[in-house]
Amino acid sequence: MTPDSPPAASVLAQQEPAAPDLRGQVSIVTGAGQGIGRASALALARCGARVLVNSRLRPGQDPQDGRAAQVVAEIIAAGGQARANTSDAADPQAAQQMVDQAMQSWGRIDMVHANAALGQHSSFAASSLSELRSIIDVGFGATLALFHAVWPVMKSQGGGRLLATSSSAGRFGGAGLSAYAASKGAVEALMRSLAIEGRRHHIVCNTLSPYAHTQMTDAHLSPEWAQALPAEALGPVILWLLSPDCSLQGEVVVAGGRKLARGAVSETVAVERERGESLPSAWLRACALPARAQPDAAQAFVAFMQGDRS
Repeated sequence: MTPDSPPAASVLAQQEPAAPDLRGQVSIVTGAGQGIGRASALALARCGARVLVNSRLRPGQDPQDGRAAQVVAEIIAAGGQARANTSDAADPQAAQQMVDQAMQSWGRIDMVHANAALGQHSSFAASSLSELRSIIDVGFGATLALFHAVWPVMKSQGGGRLLATSSSAGRFGGAGLSAYAASKGAVEALMRSLAIEGRRHHIVCNTLSPYAHTQMTDAHLSPEWAQALPAEALGPVILWLLSPDCSLQGEVVVAGGRKLARGAVSETVAVERERGESLPSAWLRACALPARAQPDAAQAFVAFMQGDRS
């Protein structure tokens, strides 16, 4: 244990801001059988939200023994309201099934946390094309499908809140993470675009890029960091991002333990190649300039064309 790595209990015990009142609101959480998704579902339920808990079944597993049913039982035992959904996120029909079940159960959908993902366990060359596509289908395709299915519901209601789980791998890449990184990078690009489209419909769209001790990260964290990064510590961040009071739109919130950072993409100011200047020389001049984020692709193009006016 290092002095800068508090135990999980102390991470959770420190004073948190007042939780939002979500009574009467309805949420869907995918990948909610364990880890971050479970923490999300439990946190939402504690604040009064009714939660559709999605977690797929293992082959041959009885629905009553599944993780979704276990999380639902925890919520109900604590006085909350929840329903289990065992659709496989890789199923093209799963998104509409979840939306239909939530609407039939409670008549509205206010919040969706798309958290389902598949980890990658081998290098690009060692993975089959089918394996790589499966990772992208769940990590990105399931999020795309779920938000597409719920979008018209939220438009008709006059708004809603969408949250997607991404990863630092989607911004920086990593060895052995080709398809996983591609899926998470696509999620962040999707959320930036949906945030722009969602403004006029009052649909709030943000991304959570978490650092947490989960089944997927267990092999990669030291005992000290695992203890400092309980998945439950993300609960307050998730509640904030799904709260009606959250003013963020199109942001990537990097969170772990009690730490926060802003994730972003950026480009340097463009430089004009001088006559006779080599490409490596022009590239080095561009790299020496500050990088800037842009609100959308159109304004990034304008900034590129304007170049360095200093």
